[in-house]
Amino acid sequence: MSSSRWISLALALGASCGDAGDAIDDVSLDGDADVSAVDVVVARDVPADAGDAVTDVSARDASADVAARDVPAPQDVPRDVSAPRDVAPDAPPGPVLYPADRLHAPITPSVAAGLRAIAARAATQPRVFAKVGASNTVNTHFVQCFGGSNVDLGTHTALRATVDHFRMGVAGSTDPYRRVSLAATVGWSAWAAVTGSPSPLRRELDAITPRYAVVMFGTNDIQTRDIHRHGQSLLDIADQCVARGVIPIFTSVPPRDDDATADLWVPRFTAVVRGVAQSRQVPFIDLERALRVLPGHGLGPDGIHMNALSSGARACALTPEGLRYGFNTRNLLTLESLDRVRRVIEGAQAPETTGETLAGEGTAARPFEVASLPFADARDTRRSASRTIDRYPGCMSAADESGPEFFYRLTVRESTPIRALVLSRDGSDVDVHLLRGAADGAQCVARNDRMITATLTPGTWLLSLDSFVSQGVERAGSYVLVVMRD
Repeated sequence: MSSSRWISLALALGASCGDAGDAIDDVSLDGDADVSAVDVVVARDVPADAGDAVTDVSARDASADVAARDVPAPQDVPRDVSAPRDVAPDAPPGPVLYPADRLHAPITPSVAAGLRAIAARAATQPRVFAKVGASNTVNTHFVQCFGGSNVDLGTHTALRATVDHFRMGVAGSTDPYRRVSLAATVGWSAWAAVTGSPSPLRRELDAITPRYAVVMFGTNDIQTRDIHRHGQSLLDIADQCVARGVIPIFTSVPPRDDDATADLWVPRFTAVVRGVAQSRQVPFIDLERALRVLPGHGLGPDGIHMNALSSGARACALTPEGLRYGFNTRNLLTLESLDRVRRVIEGAQAPETTGETLAGEGTAARPFEVASLPFADARDTRRSASRTIDRYPGCMSAADESGPEFFYRLTVRESTPIRALVLSRDGSDVDVHLLRGAADGAQCVARNDRMITATLTPGTWLLSLDSFVSQGVERAGSYVLVVMRD
């Protein structure tokens, strides 16, 4: 459990680039420009399908060694350890946070217990996983070679048991490695997997009853820049899997070296994928982070799809030579994640003993502390006793926000562009409000029911996630908040 403190942030986080692997729709990347408000640049009332102008976004430093896993990333935020603490040390632990400096999200004892609970929901095949995604998932270089004999694990021989475990699985007429998935198609965006009755995802889960599902979407989604719809679709995938006793393993997408503008959106989409995985406390693989340090970002000539070693064991060569290529790297990360989760489901000790949790109580007096960006949190406003703000006149809004809310605090030392996205669930209507300094509706400078962008000046800021009231009915409920440097 993290120590409780008022954390000042020097938010010097660079936006990274990247995503690849699917057929690209011909969709314009031009969007709506931000609107100025006082000294905060904000976008108000962003339509569900609208984009945002991209300004002052720098590329992430990609000089780290890919072999150095779980070490501080170049974009990490220094914390002010001298700041006063304001939360009781015996505050109950919350969900484990998924830091941005790891290739694999932590699996702590609490996360492991949750994964076991998912697996216990239904009778599934413990040796089977589903593949859910687009062309970088359909591609024959993705894990198919593990079903054959042309495998070179290099120094990763501890993964042999997991390779063999799933090779013995029955997924239709073959093993899960070589299965042609009904939930993976070239050109798909995330919502395609959950569209239709029955949806492709449901058809695949019905067909092979897997215990796990490896999920990767984003390349085609980036073309529309509809990051809100992408997040909602990933939540639908997560919740439908979990309801069926299937553990989803979410993967961020490769860089987009074909299009610099599209590439700027990759870290934003990665933040959302990480946030969705964290909200459900299921595995997350940061493939984008791993590929950034590879030659050519591990991409082929089109700058979209990953490449693979062309000799020897090819995509299943997990050797130093092989791991210079995109599919080889993804195959290693996927196998590692399957190994980690398989072992804890079978009763092994969680690979991480502890994980960071959220400091604060979410009240006006003790807000949740946003310690670094990107940041994510999942809550249900029906569980909040706070009803501090009913209206937000500072944003020239007469909307009734008298339902329960949660507060989050950011303290920045330099001009910091952010994007805050709220994904409301289960019929709730939870709005996001940006407040200058204090939990007072008059201090509101931006609000929206889906997303706001803003450039924060140095000082303390609050985000209020407040429940809308419609005709006397509180629309309180669950949400996922994702905040990232923009």
